[in-house]
Amino acid sequence: MAAPIDESLPDHVRRNRTAWDEWAPEYVSDGERSWDRGRGDETWGVWALPERDLRFLPDDLAGQHTIELGCGTGYVSAWLARRGAHPVGIDNSEQQLATARRLQAQHGIDFPLVHGNAETLPFPDASFDLAISEYGASIWADPRKWVPEAARVLRPGGRLIFLVNGLILMLAMPDAERPATNELLRPLRNMHRLEWTDDDSVNFHLSHGDWIALLRETGFEVERLAELYPAEGATTDFPYVTPEWAAQWPTEEVWVARKRS
Repeated sequence: MAAPIDESLPDHVRRNRTAWDEWAPEYVSDGERSWDRGRGDETWGVWALPERDLRFLPDDLAGQHTIELGCGTGYVSAWLARRGAHPVGIDNSEQQLATARRLQAQHGIDFPLVHGNAETLPFPDASFDLAISEYGASIWADPRKWVPEAARVLRPGGRLIFLVNGLILMLAMPDAERPATNELLRPLRNMHRLEWTDDDSVNFHLSHGDWIALLRETGFEVERLAELYPAEGATTDFPYVTPEWAAQWPTEEVWVARKRS
């Protein structure tokens, strides 16, 4: 039986917690496959793009203290642990964390897993060398809250890496169950909070200009913005994008920033 939702939490945190506790069983098999990937075999996003080609993970992870913001089943933190890091994962869904704990035991990789949300991190200032999020806090938490929190817990020179849906995709996607169109369906100006008609969850997305402004205001320098396209012949189980659409416009973006010293 699920624990009662804390009514003091912001509306979107409560709604997303409920949604992800319900969706967690649907993501068990994806989590298992991702945990099975060894060092050098990691893949990113809905098109499973290889880390060995993209090279998002830093080369100097050994001994680094890392935090995964919205860790879900914890596979990204497992990748970091295999590369010598000391990870911590935090997630809004206790059901997702239950899967992560089972997979930790199965693979013999142990690291702290915290039930909470990335907008109020229960860690001291300057605790980590790297903060990372793949479809975690990066889209399910308010960036105007989680980015300043990431900056707070990172040490000077620390890195922030996060993967989000592509900006054009978010302008052209009717909802999470129907594929993106070739038309703009919502305005770019003041893009921030998005709610869907097919579920009660809440997403957050910013324009590129707003991302850059927010990152700079919170003490980061942007080092890289990678727009991701599928390899030829790639497929995905996610219904909101087709290979034909994704061959023309990026489905996903990865931002890499460094906290100013």
